[in-house]
Amino acid sequence: MSPLARRRWDAFRRNRRGWWSLWIFLGLFTLSLCAEFIANDRPLLVRYDGAFYFPVFVTYPETAFGGEFATEADYRDPYVQELISARGWMLWPPIRYRYDTINYDLPQPAPSPPTRENWLGTDDQGRDVLARVIYGFRVSVLFGLALTAASSLIGVAAGAVQGYFGGWTDLLFQRFIEIWGGLPVLFLLIILSAVVEPNFWWLLGLMLLFSWTTLVGVVRAEFLRARNFEYVRAARALGVGHLTIMFRHLLPNAMVATLTFLPFILSGAITTLTSLDFLGFGLPPGSPSLGELLAQGKANLQAPWLGITAFVVLAVMLTLLVFVGEAARDAFDPRKGPA
Repeated sequence: MSPLARRRWDAFRRNRRGWWSLWIFLGLFTLSLCAEFIANDRPLLVRYDGAFYFPVFVTYPETAFGGEFATEADYRDPYVQELISARGWMLWPPIRYRYDTINYDLPQPAPSPPTRENWLGTDDQGRDVLARVIYGFRVSVLFGLALTAASSLIGVAAGAVQGYFGGWTDLLFQRFIEIWGGLPVLFLLIILSAVVEPNFWWLLGLMLLFSWTTLVGVVRAEFLRARNFEYVRAARALGVGHLTIMFRHLLPNAMVATLTFLPFILSGAITTLTSLDFLGFGLPPGSPSLGELLAQGKANLQAPWLGITAFVVLAVMLTLLVFVGEAARDAFDPRKGPA
């Protein structure tokens, strides 16, 4: 690590709010990546008749445990549980529900309030809220990371071409971006989502069409500023190729401003996905979604745990990302200290 990068890293660590927000967010995201081992309607481990089974990884038929049907074993069925308990045991995750598992033994009609069985209650279809929050958090962050990475790559490349070549290239590109940025993105997303059944990758590609312009202006400004520096002119005079100059000599300067924007782009991507899910134009019905949980809270005012849970999760997630972004911005700002 260079001395400059070391000083920036130390400046980021000195911002305690941003530093701890980064670790808390990474911890929550890591837990959500292990969602199948935390919330699942299958046991983590089964020992039956002297043999070990791993239902969380492998699908076993009911006949493997002495049952009558060759279909997949329902481990929540008392009959299957008695079969396994007679010759072995099961190790369950802390939450015995997946995001799509319906609890048919509720003490009252769904949505039911929090109990020892369902720690955050159930939604209006009898599904465990905590399990849906864990899976929904993972989907939201993965979607935001994928959209941020893809849009950043395209935006940085487009801004680099604009700023480096300038002239007519820059002029025509700017007019195109102005027209493209003036399109009613939300209405187009709603219309297209109504025509085609949306899924994770379809939504990602559709939102990428409109989100890649976020970093173009920042990168373009850095390239316009630095393309006439003496070391760039010297590289051109020595016959160095355009791509080498752009990505070896100019891009590192532009990446300083780009990195400070990434947490804010990530939070924006998560907010957009949540908004589409809330309106019913996001992920397919039944998918774990924080926006869908918000919509259920709006539709079921008699069940305040739905809206409160979704609000708290989104507020914590976005607040942590904003704090990380502020710390990164201050670490790269030369006015905040030695950089």
